Amino acid sequence: MSSTRVNPYPMPDLLAALENLQQQQNTATLELASGSGINQPSDNPAGAAELTRINALSSQVDSYQSSVSSVSGQLSTADSTLDSVVTVLQRAISLGTEGANGTLSASDRTSVATELTGIQSQLLSLANTSYQGQYIFAGTATTQPFVADPTQSSGVRYTGNNGTNSVTIGSGYQLQINLPGSQIFNGPGADVFQAIHDLITGMQSNTGIAAAVTELGTALSYVSGQQVFYGNGLDQTQTQQTYLSTQSLGLSQQENTVGAADLAAVASQVENDQVATSATLEAIGKMPQTSLFDYLR
Repeated sequence: MSSTRVNPYPMPDLLAALENLQQQQNTATLELASGSGINQPSDNPAGAAELTRINALSSQVDSYQSSVSSVSGQLSTADSTLDSVVTVLQRAISLGTEGANGTLSASDRTSVATELTGIQSQLLSLANTSYQGQYIFAGTATTQPFVADPTQSSGVRYTGNNGTNSVTIGSGYQLQINLPGSQIFNGPGADVFQAIHDLITGMQSNTGIAAAVTELGTALSYVSGQQVFYGNGLDQTQTQQTYLSTQSLGLSQQENTVGAADLAAVASQVENDQVATSATLEAIGKMPQTSLFDYLR
């Protein structure tokens, strides 16, 4: 007596299994390509929410790092400018000391006065230094802070303001990034432009040179004291940059822990799915044609 063998897997089940295998392969292929185990929220709702939080923090850290970089540039420019101011003032003091010892002839004093006038112009240029289009010693003003003005006793007038700028370089961390030029160059009893003007006048008239040299020395000491502000600011930005870099690395590692795919496991899954797909297609191919046509109909 003959018997008919019944396929243990009905056609609908085989087709459903094939569709499921294809979906698994597509997902695994996407994970291999992206390296991420979460390519849409439904893959892992909790993990997706955590990744959103991490990405928001990373964007914030990137913004802080950009601010620190810009601020560091401005602080460094101001610091190096004041280095130049100190060097120029030291040269002026050296010239004044020569004139004060009484050994220079009238012609020599005229030559020295000419060089001091050049130094005066150089100081004015340094006081008007800009960074990325912004005058760094103008306070919060956008105009050139120092201009030559013969109506002033020093020959120079300050046109900036007394405002200061601060930049956020971390969560709840604001850093003041400038001092007004009037505070740096026009200190009480330590006015740089008044001192150099008095030395030039003294050299031309051969009177009061020693007093002018002392006045210039006081201005030099005062400027050096103000420069400390920028050195401290640079130290703070360097420390903050190190902290932000560490924070950025930590967030990157968190992102990898939460969202990265196990590539070895995914590759193995793809291989297994391919084997299962081949077996399912083979099973479908062995189904009686009438059964297949009946199902499709």
